[in-house]
Amino acid sequence: MARQTPPDLYGVLGVSRDATDDEIKRAYRRLARELHPDVNGDPGAEQRFKEVTAAYEVLSDPAKRRRYDMFGSQGATPDLFFSDFGDIFDVFFGGMGRRTRRGPRRTRAQRGGDIFAELTLTFEEAAFGVEQEIPVEALSTCDRCEGTGCEPGTHPSRCSRCGGTGEVQDVQRSIFGTVLTAHACPTCRGTGEEIASPCVACRGDGRVPKKQVVSVEVPAGVTDGLELRVSGAGDAGRAGGSPGDLYVSLHARPHPVFERRGTDLFAVLEVPMTRAVLGTELSVRTLDGEERVRIEPGTDPGTVIRLKGRGIPNLGRRGRGDLFLTVQVQTPRKLSGEERRAIERLAELRGESGEGGDATLRPPGP
Repeated sequence: MARQTPPDLYGVLGVSRDATDDEIKRAYRRLARELHPDVNGDPGAEQRFKEVTAAYEVLSDPAKRRRYDMFGSQGATPDLFFSDFGDIFDVFFGGMGRRTRRGPRRTRAQRGGDIFAELTLTFEEAAFGVEQEIPVEALSTCDRCEGTGCEPGTHPSRCSRCGGTGEVQDVQRSIFGTVLTAHACPTCRGTGEEIASPCVACRGDGRVPKKQVVSVEVPAGVTDGLELRVSGAGDAGRAGGSPGDLYVSLHARPHPVFERRGTDLFAVLEVPMTRAVLGTELSVRTLDGEERVRIEPGTDPGTVIRLKGRGIPNLGRRGRGDLFLTVQVQTPRKLSGEERRAIERLAELRGESGEGGDATLRPPGP
């Protein structure tokens, strides 16, 4: 039977071959959310999830990725990675008929998978931080078998396919001769052990789905779309392996008044025409409460008033941004007879009465 051509790992994740590490990570997390067996009931989702995870394990490791880029297109699969240049010379120049060096046998202990959740925050919660409890579903250690995957009273046995070595061999023929390569046994996943009597509660996995509540500490100054990692809050590991992590994607609601740009806030301050002319002191609502703002006499429309330290706290650092208020002078549209006469009298006093006349132009800008 002809050896099946391995899939392109970049294609599995849906990224280009020159993708950055961040692009690869984002692609993996997106696919992991879609394909995780706990949230996707499609029969093929679990196999696809395994393929995506295997591809990410290779492409997220700089050394493995370089080897895959060098040899993957020439028949090297993710199972065939050389540990150093000595392996390359052994295979292609001095290893005719020899097998590649065997790696260490895997243990049954495996790290748990990462899980993902979303959390929606108010504008103020994103600005000042908050502690929130969110419900998640993760794989927890099975109480019946205590994580062994075996029915109580039974134990794992030697793998019947690999004889307990944890690996199987493939023969490849090339212009350089016959090369024997070893990869993890698909039956025991490289552990060398089989579970003859799987636990009826977890079906041999050693873990069962469980709903739980996780407390998430959101720091001050987070932005919309930021992702927080809660270490150890993911799926429990297999056979005593370390747990995975919980990644929480944050979504901050917009504010009805303030516009955020980095750590600075911006808003429009509407000032009546008379107060802009005569000057006044107004009470303005900020994120910290009421603040008194001085409007100088003769303030022009478009004047920007800066309130230092009334913006968003710096994430992970001291200090805060500023609040910038752009003055918008409110010109009355409807006037009573008395109001109109008063304004006409003002225009006469300033020599601005009558129609026509010359307008003054100036360059744009301050």
